[in-house]
Amino acid sequence: MTRPLRAAGLALALLAGPAAAQDYPNRPVRIVLPFGAGGVADITARVVAERLGDRLGQRFVIENIPGAGGIAAARAVLSAQPDGYTLALVTNGTAVSAGLFKSLPFDPLNDFVPISSLGTFDFVVATGADSAFRTMADVVAFARANPGKLNAGTINVGSTQNLSAELLKSAAGIQFQIVPFRATPEVLIAGVRKDVDVLIENYAAMRANLQDGKLRALATTGGTKSVLLKDVPTVQEAGVEGYDVVSWNALFAPRGTPREAIETLNRAVAEVLAMPAVKERLLGLGIEAKASTAREIQERLRSDIAKWSKVVEQAGIPKQ
Repeated sequence: MTRPLRAAGLALALLAGPAAAQDYPNRPVRIVLPFGAGGVADITARVVAERLGDRLGQRFVIENIPGAGGIAAARAVLSAQPDGYTLALVTNGTAVSAGLFKSLPFDPLNDFVPISSLGTFDFVVATGADSAFRTMADVVAFARANPGKLNAGTINVGSTQNLSAELLKSAAGIQFQIVPFRATPEVLIAGVRKDVDVLIENYAAMRANLQDGKLRALATTGGTKSVLLKDVPTVQEAGVEGYDVVSWNALFAPRGTPREAIETLNRAVAEVLAMPAVKERLLGLGIEAKASTAREIQERLRSDIAKWSKVVEQAGIPKQ
């Protein structure tokens, strides 16, 4: 290519860059999830993706790549062009993975750029319907008076539910046995049958048993009362100062994604999550729709990495 042609090509490329960014999106956008289809995170992403498509005039396609603590999904996103057309659903599970693995093949804080949170949800501390524990304060008092005799059921070691129980030990200064189960249904059955004294799980999983009266909610794990269980106190209100566990999901993009694309997506997500129909749909899944600035969700990821890494270390959980 001659020098004039090269110069002309460079000029066209420079002109096309901003134009392409301003025209974003002009083709379908892929959102990669580190979970299989059908779960709460998957349905949340699909609800938001459909409305984003309506808002921005392009399809937002969900791609499920589960496994390896989110590593496979992260690799798929980071191997794509950072042009705004491949996004990642990042959750507090990513923050947990940073503490559970000796090393990750990516840096969650520096290899991705934040767009916005999508929603948050607390966990619920519950007990069997005819349990002697009437309040969360009863549970803490029993565990304090009887070290090691209380049993708490959660899903597998290293899950957010499991680490929430570990955090409760240190925050309340109590000792109890954590019984890990392979899957949520097993935890729920153990709680109903009183095979465990208490259990920690999300509201969506517990809802049917709570409504049927087979389980009783003692507390929610967030710093403020849950919008789903407004009459149930928080663990903090039960006297465990500083205890605050909120799960979340958010959209991130590969580092290098044009700022214009990030800003377009941030605005569109906020508009979508403000829609009453979307709020109601997500609330039905146990999710409180919540948009954020890019900085806010980045700081949440940063603080959760520090928090869960400390919990993993204090609990003596071997790193993978």
